[in-house]
Amino acid sequence: MKLQLIRNATLKLDYAGHTVLIDPFLGPKDSLPSFAGRAPNPLVGLPFDTDTILAGVELVIISHLHEDHFDDTAKHRLPKGLPIFCQPGDEEAIRGAGFRDVTPLLGKAQWQGLKLTRRDGSHGLGPVVQDMGPVMGFSLEAKGEPTVYWAGDTVLYPAIEKTIHDTKPDVIVTHSCGARWDGALIVMDAAQTIAVCEASKKSIVVATHMEALDHATVSRGDLRAAASAHGIALPRLLIPDDGDVLTLIPPVV
Repeated sequence: MKLQLIRNATLKLDYAGHTVLIDPFLGPKDSLPSFAGRAPNPLVGLPFDTDTILAGVELVIISHLHEDHFDDTAKHRLPKGLPIFCQPGDEEAIRGAGFRDVTPLLGKAQWQGLKLTRRDGSHGLGPVVQDMGPVMGFSLEAKGEPTVYWAGDTVLYPAIEKTIHDTKPDVIVTHSCGARWDGALIVMDAAQTIAVCEASKKSIVVATHMEALDHATVSRGDLRAAASAHGIALPRLLIPDDGDVLTLIPPVV
């Protein structure tokens, strides 16, 4: 398996002979308004041109419809015939953008030898959840590949801990920028990411969704310093830069 961080939550996976694009956020720097009154978003440009990012993509997964996960540029540039999995309730909006092959991930699904399982998430806790709306994570499995748990735009709460405990994934992808909305934490921060590492000491944790949006509170350097202070080092916690490619292999049984 190869995992490439494009920017923010956007990942490109080479997995079981297929290429999967997750949460395409493809607009140029400054194409969205500020979320925290600091600067327009995204704060950084894409590491590659859009044609390079889309090259070879066979499947798209969209966790929710916030603009930093599925923006207008993605709506225009993604081929309309690509198969898309999304959370239940978002399918009509995606079809309304012209996409023809949209499937809500209700529970489990199979696609070309890939097994997807929807996982719960909470985009914050308390009243902020009404503002943020529903989100999903997912697990990904295929023969000969590491099992992946993509947690998505969620804070750490009992449902996440249960998924980690029950599935024991080889790879966990977290969103770890500590973004806040009206003061409330809406994705994991450094402390919660470290707690994920400690909850599954045999998993590789890949921290993403960092240094792209102005409501973030945790940088890559902040997370690395916090992890080092807790004795968590490479390769247990990987913090890729935009454009980096990670090669991850299944454990030897």
